[in-house]
Amino acid sequence: MKDVIFEQVGSPLEVLQLVESSDPIPKKNEVLIRVTARNINPSDIMFIQGLYGIQPKLPSSAGFEASGVTESAGTRFPKGTRVIFSTTGTWRELISLPESTLIPIPEGMPDEVACQAVVNPMTAYLMIEKSGLKKGDWLLITAGASAFGKFAIQMAKEKGIKVACTVRHDSQKEILEKLGADLVVNSEKEKLQKVIPVKTEGGVHVAFDAVGGILGAKALASLRKDGLMMVFGSLSLENIPVNSGLMIFKSLKIEGFWLSSHMQEMDQNERKEAFKKVFQFLTDKDSQIDVAEKYPLEEFAEAIKAYEKAGRNGKIILIS
Repeated sequence: MKDVIFEQVGSPLEVLQLVESSDPIPKKNEVLIRVTARNINPSDIMFIQGLYGIQPKLPSSAGFEASGVTESAGTRFPKGTRVIFSTTGTWRELISLPESTLIPIPEGMPDEVACQAVVNPMTAYLMIEKSGLKKGDWLLITAGASAFGKFAIQMAKEKGIKVACTVRHDSQKEILEKLGADLVVNSEKEKLQKVIPVKTEGGVHVAFDAVGGILGAKALASLRKDGLMMVFGSLSLENIPVNSGLMIFKSLKIEGFWLSSHMQEMDQNERKEAFKKVFQFLTDKDSQIDVAEKYPLEEFAEAIKAYEKAGRNGKIILIS
């Protein structure tokens, strides 16, 4: 089978290679899956670079999230069942996984949506739930044009939450406004910490930060008194310089959010309800799930170049 692996951490275009690996043999309670689609997430790139929360066991396959079809029968899923799964090493043609970790794809959901049905939409849903935001409150999302940002905008608007976003390209403003964003700020041209308090009646109640660094600090300064910033990414690869005085006198809070650990803390009923709500959103005809381009697995290098393209609008998908 074709398998995209890396034998040392580093820049994906420098360390990734396509190899022929032996087909996996399912163990007890596992099923063999033919992978049909994988989306490229920031966590995939950081994992290859050795910068993610878990470290690769080298040599390692790349990718965390995918969809596929079962090649062998299990006790719950017969052969030919379309499934969603998250694991380490999805950039390959075949994978063997415990049947208990698989999620059946809802009828009518295409592979390019199914392969991105967990990480970003689930993170957006659970962060909104955990934030305590209410109808009429203001939410700030950094990197608003990301897949997460677009999901979070749509989910927040369903609850009547007002949404402000940051972008780096003016061309992205109209896209997010059409999704429901109330305010879109180009952080390359406008002073976020000046614009937000004026446009949001004194600052946002909650900020979701995926960037870190200076933009993260500006997002923190955009909070109103007793505000909360939830940090779930570090796209800038830089730590947030925290203003201690701001934290003290405005009684601000910063907390981290990692989907993997959060879902481990949820009981079975909570997870079931969360997936139900997220899948309802993804299958709603009015929901917008963007796909920019699709590439065959063996063209992973071209897919990564497309992923890195400035101003990209939509997910890059690796298909088999």
